Order: sequence, then C-alpha cells, then structure tokens
Amino acid sequence: MNPLPPASTSDCRALFAEHLPRIEAHARLALRRVRCPDTRADLTAELVALAWRHFAALAARGKRPEEFATTLALRCSQAVRAGRRLAGCDPAGDALSRVAAVRHGVRVAHLGRGGLPGGLMDLLADPRVPVPESVAFRIDFPAWRARIGGRKRLVLDALAGGDRAGEVAAKFGLSPGRVSQLRREFLDDWLAFHGE
Repeated sequence: MNPLPPASTSDCRALFAEHLPRIEAHARLALRRVRCPDTRADLTAELVALAWRHFAALAARGKRPEEFATTLALRCSQAVRAGRRLAGCDPAGDALSRVAAVRHGVRVAHLGRGGLPGGLMDLLADPRVPVPESVAFRIDFPAWRARIGGRKRLVLDALAGGDRAGEVAAKFGLSPGRVSQLRREFLDDWLAFHGE
C-alpha cells in the first residue's frame, strides 16, 4: 500500500474529529477505575492530546491513522496511565504523582477530620496553630491515647483517622448512636486529662 501525500492540517483535524468519539470512549473505558472525577478528566484530556499529536504526526508522514484509531487510543491510554503527558511526564519524586505510585508503591490517603477537640487533623495541618500548641498536642495525644484500652482505642483511632460515625459503627458492629456516645466520652476524657 502506497502512503498518501501528507494531509493538510484542516483535513487532519476533520478526520481526527470524526474519530474522536471512539478515542473518548476508549478513554472512559481505560480510566474507569480512577476514582477522582477531576483526575479522570485531566487524564482523559491528556489522552486526547497525545492521540491528536500522534494522529497528526502519522498523517504528516503519509500514514492513515484513521485505520487504527482504536490501537492509537490504546497506546495513548497506556502512556497516560504510565505517567506520560503531552509536555513531559510526572516527576517520580513527587509523592502525589501517579509515577511515584507505580514505581515506588506510594499510596496517598485522605486523612479526613478527627472527632477530637479542635480536630486532630486540623491541628496537625493548620499552619496558623502556634508551634507550642502543636508540640504539646503531639506529646499529650499519645499519652492520653495510651490510657484508653482495647476496642475503645480502635474506635478512637478510626474516628481520629476521619471515619464517620456510620462507617465506624459498621466496622466495629456498633450502632451509630453508640459511636456518638463514645465520641462524647472521648471528648470529656480529653478535657479531664487537661484539667478542664
């Protein structure tokens, strides 16, 4: 088969636009397990951008990329999932990048909000909290937590990790009302620990 003469840019755009729904359908399928809708939308945009770049480059070389648009979409989805982008790729040293997740097994989890006074995660993450208070909390919290034993400590850890009352109740076989009671007991005990 003889290669075609290089297509004009407008012809190439029209041809790509004709096959774009098939590429987007493949992107939806390939990225269906990405939970965050914003991340999924970003990756889909990258996939389409990579597909356009390769589609135009192949057409400029006289190839017929419309004959293998699905394979092109497959290869672009593999590239995007591996961390490649239209302009460069994600840095492997960045803990939030997908490349770090794949190469180094890094897993980023949402810390959530704790049910403790002032919010455990708020206190640890808020740069407006004075350093002495943050340091005192980092010392006091483990000492207070050590006083709580057994199953209650597991419930405390789940609440401090950001789980909601319903999630904690299901995890430990309790009623949501009992989890709320425990949360109040934790607060009262925390205040008593500090003499308030």
